[in-house]
Amino acid sequence: MSEHLFDRVALIGIGLIGSSLARALRQHSPQTRIVACARRAATLAAARRLAIVDETTDDPAAAVRDADLVVLATPLSAYAEIAARIGSSLKPGAIVTDVGSVKEAVIRDVRPHLPPGVEFVPGHPVAGTEHSGPEAGFAELFRDRWCILIPLPDTGPDAIAKVRGMWEQVGMRVTMMDADHHDKVLAMTSHLPHLIAYTIVGTANDLEDDLKSEVIAFSAGGFRDFTRIAASDPVMWRDIFLNNREAVLEMLQRFSEDLTALQRAIRRGEADTLQARFTRTRAIRRSIIEAKQA
Repeated sequence: MSEHLFDRVALIGIGLIGSSLARALRQHSPQTRIVACARRAATLAAARRLAIVDETTDDPAAAVRDADLVVLATPLSAYAEIAARIGSSLKPGAIVTDVGSVKEAVIRDVRPHLPPGVEFVPGHPVAGTEHSGPEAGFAELFRDRWCILIPLPDTGPDAIAKVRGMWEQVGMRVTMMDADHHDKVLAMTSHLPHLIAYTIVGTANDLEDDLKSEVIAFSAGGFRDFTRIAASDPVMWRDIFLNNREAVLEMLQRFSEDLTALQRAIRRGEADTLQARFTRTRAIRRSIIEAKQA
């Protein structure tokens, strides 16, 4: 039996990440009582039908009452309002964490609303698929993936250890970063690739009808991969780009400069330049496979 860390967990948001965490907690910590909060009645009905939570509510303040752990798992644009609504209902000693892909904005929006005696451990389980909603979740989503925690100067070590323990319990490898560093790393590894995917698929969508139909019919692996990424939740990704704009724009500028250099090499027929570039980048894929992140 896994270590019992929390008696009551409130999941604010029960989409892909929230519902996957609910399933994983059911599996690894069956004593934990789980309450789910969402705005849409249909979402809550799905969570009940799937039997992945014990209680449901559309009121964040009611959801967090008596909770030992509160997990914010909504789009980033909702964090500030939710934090304002739950602040006075959090019990002393409660821990608040989140799953957002941007961390400086989360700290900015959430921390001011949390009362003294409540611990805040910003987090980011780096796992996901292009699907969304409670039906899309699965307990194995987190297995062998990284979770990044962002300890704040006034966060108690026991709270950090408990949040770390929960993510390790569901199969994740946990590391620590400061918020600024996290946002720059994720801008390169996640946010920029999604921006490129949305752009490439958007370019294909703007082709003439006969050409577009053939692009779809004869999609090779590369384009299929881009369409999978570009199928991700549009609200979530809108919020990510707006809340991590500086880091994304910095990485986009670097990418744009590298793309211009490749464009010049192709135009000039510089075979050695192209081959050298592709040889160096090929090693990155091998490194990802060796790190078991493929």
